[in-house]
Parts: sequence; structure tokens; C-alpha cells
Amino acid sequence: MDTGNNNNLPTLLKCNFPPYGKDFPNGFATRRFSDGRVPSDLIAENLGLAKTLPAYMKENLKPEDLLKGVTFASGRTSYHPLTAKIMYFKEYISKIRQHFGEGRAQIILDHSNDLAHAYMAQSHRYDCTSYANFLADLAIKFVRELYKLRTRKIGIFCAVPVGCVPLQRTVFGGMLTRGCVKPFNNMAKQFNARVSPALESLDKELDGFILYINVYGTLFDVIQHPKKYTDRGYCGSGSLAISYMCNIFNPLRCSNSLAYLLWASYHPTERAYQVIVDNLLDKYLSKVIRC
Repeated sequence: MDTGNNNNLPTLLKCNFPPYGKDFPNGFATRRFSDGRVPSDLIAENLGLAKTLPAYMKENLKPEDLLKGVTFASGRTSYHPLTAKIMYFKEYISKIRQHFGEGRAQIILDHSNDLAHAYMAQSHRYDCTSYANFLADLAIKFVRELYKLRTRKIGIFCAVPVGCVPLQRTVFGGMLTRGCVKPFNNMAKQFNARVSPALESLDKELDGFILYINVYGTLFDVIQHPKKYTDRGYCGSGSLAISYMCNIFNPLRCSNSLAYLLWASYHPTERAYQVIVDNLLDKYLSKVIRC
């Protein structure tokens, strides 16, 4: 979901250079971890808001951009920790009030990597099940915190089959078979099994609309059809081809990213994102409109 926040944070993971953004208008490296647009852009376009959404930390962000929506993600979407995300959201609403008044702010308010990457640093404290439950509890806490800030329409994406991305399959999937890593996928399923009924309960408890968005099956199904898609990323053979290792000098880059499901070791291409977004809009958009 990151559209550029990561570039303004003290982290080594950057994507503000070619070939990132090669399929974006004018081939511009937009700081998105993909070849083109990401789900936040595609969803915004389908809702008639804008063709792309800016990062909240974008330089020279215009007040008008705040009304269309911004993204707070950095590199990956994450529930751990929550403090910064809540702080940015409060700041965002404060800026809406400052530029457009309380009435406009109220109108706006009314209307996976966690599992695979961050788990490694926490594995000394948690097993797969307890860590999935820990993240699910954070997700529920996050929803409650947003509700306290008067947000009334909230959609929460499920965890995706992180065990099937190229990096995990290369490192943990077996040298010859490169199969999906079941423990990581099971961890995602455990997270989903815990968070889905909890969100359904919150939807009944709270005055508003809380939606659990299930894209696990869609992404897993797409990955499992090699005749239509591929199990390796456009940038690299499935190894550690991410961030600075996905560059114009990488000899393993492919010529046509439109033929690929995955851009680098983790992140899908715009084509794959479009398949996922089309599916979720068909499934959930009518529910959102009714509410």
C-alpha cells in the first residue's frame, strides 16, 4: 500500500529508482514497491476519487489531496507498532479541520509482511500460533482506536498467503521443489480465523460499518495457476531481489513485467493487484454503498 512514505523514514529499504515504477505513467519511480500502481490507487480510481493517492508524508502535499485520501503505509502495511499510525491519523484529521473546517472533517470520518518478515525478529517470544493471535489482537485494538477517533467506516484486509511469495519459497520451500511454506500460510490462516469473527462481533457492537475483506483465496488461486502466471518475480529469480537488489543492473530482470504476478521477492505487480482489486470490488463494493 506504500505510495512513498518509506522514502521519508530512516530505513535502508527504498524503491525510488528504476526499474521501480517502470509501468507507472511516464515510467516514473514513484516510491511504490511495484512496477506501477498499488491497491490503494486502484481502489481510489474505481471509487471515482483519483487515479492515484499520495503518501501522507509526501513533500508539498496539497490540502486538496487530503480530501481525496492519503496512505500511511510504509514499505508494508503493519499493525505492529500502532502508536505512529494512530498519531498520523490524528494529525491528518487535524489538518482537515484546519483547512476545511469541522464539518468537512466530520463528513470524512462518518463516511503481511507482519507474518513473514517481522515474525523472524519475534520468534524467540512467540510460536507461529501465538504470534498470529498477537497480531490479530493488535488489529482489533487498531479498529477500536480508529472508532474512538470517530471513524465509522472501516475495512480490514485479511492476511495473505505469505508463504507463497518467491523469497519464502526459495529460502524455506526446499531447494528443488520451492513449494509454498505451510507454517507461514498457516500463520496467516490463524490470524484470519481469529480476526474475522472478532470484526463481525465489533460490527454488531459498534455504531458504524466494519468490513472484513478476504483476499487470501484470490491471491492463493492466482499463484497456483502457473500457465497464466509465474512463481518467480519480474526482478530476480525468487531470491533476495528486493529494494536495492532490484535495480537496472540486475541481470536476472525480465523484459515484460506485464507477464508476471510478482514484481520482486515480496510485492505483486500492478497486473496482479488489478486482479485482486477487481475481485474484492465485485464482492464488497455493494455492501459498502448500502452502508
